Order: sequence, then C-alpha cells, then structure tokens
Amino acid sequence: MNPDMSQLQPYPFERLAALFKDITPPAGLDAISLSIGEPRHATPGFITEEVITHLHGLSRYPLTRGQPELRAAIADWLIARFQLAAGSLDPERQVLPVNGTREALFAFAQCTVDRSKQPLVLMPNPFYQIYEGAALLAGAQPWFMNTSRDSGYLPDLDAVPEDVWQRCQLVYICSPGNPTGAVMGITQLQQLLQLADEHDFVIASDECYSEIYLDETAPPPGLLQAAHAMGRADFSRCMVFHSLSKRSNAPGLRSGFVAGDAALIANFLRYRTYHGCAMPPATQAASICAWRDEAHVTENRSLYREKIRAVVEILSPVMEVGAPDAGFYLWPRTPGSDTGFAHDLQAQQRVAVLPGSYLSRPFAGSNPGANHARLALVAPLEDCLAAAMRIRTFLVGR
Repeated sequence: MNPDMSQLQPYPFERLAALFKDITPPAGLDAISLSIGEPRHATPGFITEEVITHLHGLSRYPLTRGQPELRAAIADWLIARFQLAAGSLDPERQVLPVNGTREALFAFAQCTVDRSKQPLVLMPNPFYQIYEGAALLAGAQPWFMNTSRDSGYLPDLDAVPEDVWQRCQLVYICSPGNPTGAVMGITQLQQLLQLADEHDFVIASDECYSEIYLDETAPPPGLLQAAHAMGRADFSRCMVFHSLSKRSNAPGLRSGFVAGDAALIANFLRYRTYHGCAMPPATQAASICAWRDEAHVTENRSLYREKIRAVVEILSPVMEVGAPDAGFYLWPRTPGSDTGFAHDLQAQQRVAVLPGSYLSRPFAGSNPGANHARLALVAPLEDCLAAAMRIRTFLVGR
C-alpha cells in the first residue's frame, strides 16, 4: 500500500459523526443541518431535461478532452465573466472539462509535483481538505498560510519565508474562500503571480464559489482576470477550477472545468487520459446549456442573498458574525470551544454545524479555525431561519 496513505487525516464529516455519536437529540425538534455545503436549491429543469434528452449517447466512448461545443461554451463564459479580451482563451488548448472540481483539484497535484525535490505545496488555513490530501499523495509537504480576522481571512503572502517560496512547487488558493467567504483582490492575485515567476511554481485557483456574491455589481475577480490585466496573454502558471455544483445547483451532475496555461492543460490532459475520467455525453450536453445561461445563476444568487442577510440579522445580536464577501457560508466566532459549541448545539437544539478546527491544522503556533464554526446556508429559507432562531435561543440560554 502507498505509505503516504497513512498521512491522510479523517475527513471533517467523519470527525463530526464521532463528535455526535453520544447525543440523543430532542425528539420534538426536526433535524436541521448547516454542516455540509451541498447545494439544495432545485437544479434548473432545462439542465435535467438536457441530460435525459441525450442519454442515447451512451453507446460511444466520450473524449477525455470533451466535445468542442462544451469547450467553446466554457471559453465564452470565462471571457464574458472575467472581462478577458475576445479570443484570448483558446478552447482547443486552454480548456479541459472535468468531472467536478474535487477530483480535478486532487489529480492536478499528482501530475504537477516533482517529489524528488523535497517539494512544498502551499495552501490557506483553514482549507478544503482535498488540497492537503493531494499534496501528501503527490509526495509533497503541505505548508499552511494561516488566515485570520487580522489578515481579512486571506493568506498573508508577505509572511511566507523566502526558503519556503524556494521549495514551493504548487500553491492552492480558494477565492471566494471556503469556509471564510473572503475574496482575493486583483492586486493580491497579481502579487502571487509575480512570486510564481520569481520562484517557479504553479497556482491552482479554486473559484468554485465565484458566482455566489452579495453585491450584484461587484463579482469576485479571478486569477485569469488578474493575469490578463498584467498582459499575460498565455496565462502562464495559472490553472483555474470552476464547477456547476454551486453555480447551477447541480452537485450530482459532477461537471466542472479547468482552464489556463496551455502547457499545464496539455500535461493534465495526458494524465487524465491514463486516469480514465472522461465526462459522459449527456453530462456534456447539459453542461453546455448551463454555461450558456445566466438567468438561473442570478436567481440562485438572490436566494442565497436573502438567506444570508436574514440569518445574520438574527444571529448578530448574540454572536460575532457578519455576511461573507461571497459564497454561502457564515464563519462566526464561537463562545469558547468550537467543538463544545457544535456538540451542545446538536444536543440541545438539533442543529448541526461544523467546528472550525475540523477545517484547519495547528500551524505556526495557532489553529486559525479554532473558536469558529462553519454554517452552510444551503437549506431552504425557512429551515435556515429556524436554525438561526434555535442557535440564538441556545446562546441566550447558556
């Protein structure tokens, strides 16, 4: 067995199940889960119907690189969404469909990291645990960039030592952030690109929450947008990851893409050809329609906007919480231990939240996720409001 497997830590939801195993929750309350970030708004009907319509395509093997029409739809969307110049992204060389970004974020490290050179893979802390697992199984050592209220919940690039940058081969960033909702601005993204040039590393930008934001006039910027503004027409060292799971409420479709540096795409395509992970034809057909429609995305944002504002209004008098820059998570501070807060809330009010320390690692003398909780506002509005009221009742009664 691969010895690196022993370095993998339990997934946050496995730890949450262990935390709750001794609890017999109140029988008179329905369970409400704010712990898992699985979108629960309805998948648009036109996406579902497109899958059904194209099931006859199962008699042929799909291409790993995907249909030209899908790559073109993705390129068109990226150009329009991130204000790139017309024709600046080649669908043939700079776009690759993937079966959801989770597997792509993991697989990318496997074909990017050179394990013979004592590599480091940098990532924010707290973080999406796939980044850590990808680094470990690629033979690299994770190096965490702690994010806190003082840093605006963003990585402090200036605080990374020179010798760390010298060993760095890959940097994962997540903007908007999971779990904090913090957004990296164009200036910070460009600073990271300059560091990548200086120290010869690649940037993997997880932008899966980019289409959920509060201010309709200020969508979060992306890595390709920052590179384009610098005149980097080839998007060198850049790989962005996007998904229909959050944008289109289609987590079961398992559809996303990577885009950016043509050389990185070519290498990743070669890896994926061996990996055997082509997107099914019906999924591709539905994805084309999804990437070409914005009306359902705008409506989706409005639903999240309503929930975020309402829940923050209920909770802000009793705990330290604010609306995120983007995404659908709240990242409040907990009164005391985050695990104790989550345990007792489930025991008394039957509301499940995820302790922040389950999403982070102790590093450089602190655990930046400690004394926080992640609240995923994915349930229907009435459930989110009911959960917020229960949390408020719980806190007032402590």
